[in-house]
Amino acid sequence: QVQFVESGGDLVQPGGSLRLSCAVSGFSLSSYAMRWYRQAPGKEREFVAAISTGGDTTTYTDSVKGRFTIARDNAKNTVYLQMNSLKPEDTAVYYCKTLAFASWGQGTQVTVSS
Repeated sequence: QVQFVESGGDLVQPGGSLRLSCAVSGFSLSSYAMRWYRQAPGKEREFVAAISTGGDTTTYTDSVKGRFTIARDNAKNTVYLQMNSLKPEDTAVYYCKTLAFASWGQGTQVTVSS
C-alpha cells in the first residue's frame, strides 16, 4: 500500500524556518520523482517543488524560489522541504506526492503568523 506521511509543520513567525519531512512506503522512492504541493484555506492545491529521482534536478514555483529547498534521502525513503524566510502567504497544508500514484497523505499544517 502506497503511503505518504508528512510531518514537521508548525506555527512560525514571519521570517522563520521549518523543515518538512515526507516518509514514503509501499514503493521504492529511488525510482520516482517527487513533488511537494500545498493548499491554503479557500484555495486550490498548488505545486510547490519537484525533485528528480537522483536529486540532481529541482524545480520550484516562482513564489518560493530562493527560499525553499527540496531534497531527498532515498536510503531513508524520505523527502524534505526546507523552508526559509517564511511569509504569511506560505500558510497552508503541505503534501508530498509522486505523480505515479493517485493517493495523497494527510498533509502537515504550516502557519506563518506573528
